[in-house]
Amino acid sequence: MPKKRSGGGLTGTQQAAKFLGVSVLAGAVLAGIALPAFGALGLAAKGSVEGFDEIPANLKTPPLSQRTTILDSQGGHMATVYSRDRTVVPLKDISPYMQKAIVAIEDSRFYEHGAIDLKGVLRAVNRNAQSGSVSQGASTLTQQYVKNVFVEEAGDDPDKVAQATQQTLGRKIQELKYAIQVEEELGKKKILENYLNITFFGQQAYGIEAAAQRYFSKSAKDLKVEEAAMLAGIVQSPSRYDPVNDEEEATKRRNTVLQRMADVRDISQTEADRAKATKIKLDVSRPENGCITAVSGAGFFCDYVREAFLTDKVFGKSREERAKVWNQGGLTIRTTMDPKAQESVQQSIKNHVNQSDKVASAVTLVEPGTGKILGMGQSKPYGFGKNETQINLSVDHSMGGSNYGFPTGSTFKPFLATAAIERGVPATQSYPAPYQMPYPASIQTCSGSPWVNTGNDTAENENESEVGPYALKEAMAKSVNTYFVQMIGQIGLCPVTESISKLGVVQGDGKKLPESPSALTLGSQGISPLRMASAYAAYANRGTYCTPVAISSIKTAAGKSLAVPKSGCSRAMSEKTADTINTLLKGVVDSGTGEKAGLTSRDSAGKTGTTDARKNAWFVGYTPNMSGAVWVGSPSQQVEMQDITIGGVYHDLVFGGAVPGPIWKDAVSGALDGKPAPGFTTVDIPDGAKDRDEEKDKPDNGGDNRGQGNGGQGNGGQDGKPNDGGGGGGRDERPSWPDIEFPPNGNGGQDGGWNFP
Repeated sequence: MPKKRSGGGLTGTQQAAKFLGVSVLAGAVLAGIALPAFGALGLAAKGSVEGFDEIPANLKTPPLSQRTTILDSQGGHMATVYSRDRTVVPLKDISPYMQKAIVAIEDSRFYEHGAIDLKGVLRAVNRNAQSGSVSQGASTLTQQYVKNVFVEEAGDDPDKVAQATQQTLGRKIQELKYAIQVEEELGKKKILENYLNITFFGQQAYGIEAAAQRYFSKSAKDLKVEEAAMLAGIVQSPSRYDPVNDEEEATKRRNTVLQRMADVRDISQTEADRAKATKIKLDVSRPENGCITAVSGAGFFCDYVREAFLTDKVFGKSREERAKVWNQGGLTIRTTMDPKAQESVQQSIKNHVNQSDKVASAVTLVEPGTGKILGMGQSKPYGFGKNETQINLSVDHSMGGSNYGFPTGSTFKPFLATAAIERGVPATQSYPAPYQMPYPASIQTCSGSPWVNTGNDTAENENESEVGPYALKEAMAKSVNTYFVQMIGQIGLCPVTESISKLGVVQGDGKKLPESPSALTLGSQGISPLRMASAYAAYANRGTYCTPVAISSIKTAAGKSLAVPKSGCSRAMSEKTADTINTLLKGVVDSGTGEKAGLTSRDSAGKTGTTDARKNAWFVGYTPNMSGAVWVGSPSQQVEMQDITIGGVYHDLVFGGAVPGPIWKDAVSGALDGKPAPGFTTVDIPDGAKDRDEEKDKPDNGGDNRGQGNGGQGNGGQDGKPNDGGGGGGRDERPSWPDIEFPPNGNGGQDGGWNFP
C-alpha cells in the first residue's frame, strides 16, 4: 500500500506518481508527449505507485564545470583553460529581462505548476494526437534542468551523453521523478538560477554569463531586452538559431521570444515591437581556451602546470580522479612564473634564434632555494602550425617533453667534479691529460660488476695542442676531456651515480643514467633543461637541492584553498663542496669557454657543453638567486650545427659559449634587472703549475685570451669561441679550450663506436 501522510492523504510526490502510473496503465498516453516510441522502463507492467517509488530519487547534482584561470606569480592573467566555458553567477547578477525571456519561451506557466504541468500535458497530448506525430512536448523548465544535469554528469563521454539524452519513456519518467525532488528541495528561483547557469547557448558557451560575454562582450546582468530574447531563443536549437552563422534565422527566433514575452505580459506590446525593430548587434568575443592563449610565450609553462596537476597525487589518488577535478574547473591557479623573467626569456630567444631556423632553443629559469620555475620558453611557439609544436623541449617526456631529453655534453662535468670533491679529491688535483688516451680498462660500478673497456674505447680533446698536465681549475675552464676521463677512473662510476641522484638528474624518459664513462663523464645521455637548471641551482644554494615546482596556490570557485605540492629540499653536497664548484665555474665564465655568458653586474658561474657533431649546444649557469639552462639544437637530432645561420647570424661552428651562452646572459640579465646582486661564497684554489707557466707566457692583451696571438690575428671569438691566442695569422680557428666531447658510445651510453645519437 502506498505510504500516507499522518493526515491520511498521499504526498505530492505520490499524487504525481499515481497520475503517471494511471496514465501509463491506460495505454501510455503520456508516452506520446515527446517520444517517438514507447519506452522500456517496465513501469506499465508494475502499474502502481510502489513501482514509481522504486526509482531512485536522490539526484546528485554535479558541480558545474567552469573555466579555470591561470595566473603568474604577481596575479597577472596568464591563460584560461576549460572543458566547458562557464562562469556561474547568482540570479541577482542575471538581467531580469533574461529571466523573463527564458521562462516565457520555455515554460510560461513555470511559477504556476509543480514538476509536471498537467495543462501542458493535456495540450501536448491533444496537439500530438491531431498531428499524428510529436509536434509539441510538455517538459517543464525543471525537467529540462534535470536533463541538463544528466548531460553535465556525462561530461565528454559520448556513450554517457547519448544515454543522458535518449528519448525513452524510462528516461522521461526518471527525469520526472527527479524533477519532483528538485521542486520540493530547491524552489522556483533556485531552479531558474541553476537552469540559466547549466544550459548550453552555442558557440562553446555554457551558462548565461559565458553566453553574454561570447555574443555581446558584456555581463549577464547588463543584457537588454532584445539581447536577452535572442539568447533565450538559442536554447531550443543552438546550431539553428546561431546568430553568428545565421542572423536571419536568429532574428526570427528572437522576435518569437519577444512576442511571447508580450503575450504573457512580461513586457508591453510596444516594448516588444520596438525591440523587434532593432537589428541584432553582436560584439562577439571569440573563445580563448587553452595554453595556446597564454601570454608572453608561456604556453609551455601553462602546459607544464596542467601536467603537474594531473600527475601529482596531492590533487587526487588516480589520474582519472585528478582529470575530473581539472575538467570541472572553476579554479584560480597562481603559479611561480615571474612575468619579468618570462618576458626576458622570450625576448632573449627572439633576439638570438628565429622561429624558422633549422634548430630550436629552449630556456628554463628556476629559483635556488625554493625550486620555483620562474620562466620557460622556446623558439618554436606553442601551437599546431608550421614551425610550431606542442612538445615542451624544456621538460621530461612524462611532462609533455621530448622522448629522451638532449645530450648535455660538458655541462655534465661539474657533477663528476662534485662527486670527486665529496669523496676527498682535492680541488688542486692534477692529471697528465694527454691529447688522446684510452678509457681505463675497467671502472667500478654500484652493482659491484665493473664496467670493462672491451671495445678499447678512447677519448680525445678538441685539438692536439690541448695537452696537460692540468689541474682541476684549468681543466674545468677549458673543458679538457681526458682530464675528466682520468678523474672518473680514479673515483669510479658509483659516486657519480649517487651524486646525481641527490641532484634529481635522470634521463628525459625518467630512467636513471647508465653506469658508463661516456654517460657519467662526457654527457652522452639526454637530460631536460629543467633538470639541468634545477641541479645547478643546488650549487647556487650552497649544496641544497630543491625539486622544481610550478604552482603556488589554488582556490576553487567557492574560494576554498586546495593543498598544492611543495618543493622538497635536501642536502646534495656539503657547503664546502658547493663553494668549491662555484669557484671553479666562476672561472668558466671569467676566462673559460663560457666567457661570452659572463655577467658584468653580478656574480655568475656556469658551464658550456657541445656534443659530438655539434648536434646539441648548452649553457647552464647561475647566480646566487637564479639558475638557468639553455639548449640549442635539433629536436630530432638530425642537424649538425656547422656552417649554419641561427637568428640571422652565421656560425662556422656552434659551441655552448657561442649561441646558448649569450641567450642565457640576456635572459638572466633581464630577469634580474633591479634585483639584489648577492655574491658567491668562494674558496681559494691555487693555480696549477701549468696555469702559472701559461700566465707568464701569455701576451699582454689586457687579460683577454682572444685576438692577437704570436705572429698574427686569430679568430678573435668571431662566433663566440675563445681563440687559441697563438695561431699564425689565424690559420686555426678552433679554440684551445673547446667544450666539445667525443664520447665512445654508439647508442645512448652503450659501449661501441663513435657515432653519437
